[in-house]
Amino acid sequence: ETTELVDRLWSNTEIFKNEMKNLGFDTGESVTPITPVMLGEAQLAQEFSRELFEEGVFAMAWGFPTVPQGKARIRVMISAAHSKTDLEKSLEIFAKVGKRLGVIT
Repeated sequence: ETTELVDRLWSNTEIFKNEMKNLGFDTGESVTPITPVMLGEAQLAQEFSRELFEEGVFAMAWGFPTVPQGKARIRVMISAAHSKTDLEKSLEIFAKVGKRLGVIT
């Protein structure tokens, strides 16, 4: 009966995408709540995904043949169920892993 959940979904998505860009990540050109984190090589995307999971964030790696060679990425799906705390914690973890793997400075 209301747009509350859809509004929250888009708000969460905007917050996440903007903060990821501020951290220095390439988030591609998605216009949906799915946020790609462009990493290039499949091995890096797989390692990034594994380290995120070890830190408490589930985000799948996508590589060839699902995406073109050299366009591997992490696929992040934000939802209306994520709280501000969830978003902040996930951004902290992305920054930590991104720095550790040399994706961002």
